[in-house]
Amino acid sequence: MAESNASNNSAAVGANCFKEAVCVSAGRIYDSCSSKDCLEDLRVFFTDTAQAAVDAAQSIKCRKAEVLNVFMDVESVPFNKGFYSVDMTYYFMITLDVYAATMAPPVTIQGVAVFSKKVILYGSEGSVKSFSSAMQADPMSDDCTLTSDCPNAKVQVVDPIILSCRVTDSALCGDCTITIPPCIASRFNGTFLTGAVQRYVYVSIGIFSIVQLERDVQMMIPVYDFCLPDKECANGGGTATDDPCELFRRIKFPVNEFFPPRLAELDCEDTIS
Repeated sequence: MAESNASNNSAAVGANCFKEAVCVSAGRIYDSCSSKDCLEDLRVFFTDTAQAAVDAAQSIKCRKAEVLNVFMDVESVPFNKGFYSVDMTYYFMITLDVYAATMAPPVTIQGVAVFSKKVILYGSEGSVKSFSSAMQADPMSDDCTLTSDCPNAKVQVVDPIILSCRVTDSALCGDCTITIPPCIASRFNGTFLTGAVQRYVYVSIGIFSIVQLERDVQMMIPVYDFCLPDKECANGGGTATDDPCELFRRIKFPVNEFFPPRLAELDCEDTIS
């Protein structure tokens, strides 16, 4: 027993032993910011088939909102070396239940809401254009990817929280028409109506996001060892030799499902905010 403990301790010490320094190419984050945005009265654009259901609706209930895509454009800020503006356009898929009558079952439709935002972050300076064989285009095709010395922008966003939803017979002040990109429109059946319609749907949603500016750089990092798995894969393939009761015994008892956490156990600041 003592020998096994000694071997385990020596293995643990060896795992934390510095072996060598290696050079890796990775994205270094030069600047980032987080945001908590409340987007009020975003117009939901529908296809012709879904708009017909909205026009005949007696009431509408918003079920959920999802982030379809975020288009980003990075440009340098004049007279501010190293700073870049990140223009982001969010495309949300809004799922609604449309009720044509009081006792009638709802009809589920989907539409698109759009939100644009700009942030300015520090992305350092660089004049190197990088080319990679992993992403090299066919020289005989018309699709030729152009490289840029601007940093790469990344945005992380969780699915929005639905705050409100309403239907109006006229467009709100400041409402404007947009163009739905083909890659977004292809997910829906029908043709999008982005101009004037009979009835309009507006939603208010809340989103949390993190925006980053990073550059690919070469860095020297310490290496301790190869990261080999320290546990075996559990046999959960569902074959005839599996013992279902044995698999069930490995599952921990779901205590939290029977005893919900108390208020004191939660983060008070997050709960209040």
